[in-house]
Amino acid sequence: MSARAGTGLRRGGSHHLRVNPIDCVAHGMCHELLPEQIALDEWGYPVIGDDPVPPGLLALARQAVQTCPTRALLLERRRTE
Repeated sequence: MSARAGTGLRRGGSHHLRVNPIDCVAHGMCHELLPEQIALDEWGYPVIGDDPVPPGLLALARQAVQTCPTRALLLERRRTE
């Protein structure tokens, strides 16, 4: 079994944020909660790099996803095998 017992995490994977630009209306709440990972462009829309979310920021990333009023922010697990 590849999952670590009790954590639900698999080896060789990482969490990444992405935004659905069609659904986003630039509230900026994601940036307020996670400025380390989400910048805003000149119109207030989120700019997210391709870097993985560090484990120490994962709880804040989940909170930012849940707080997004239009559900435009997504947290995905990418496998790196």
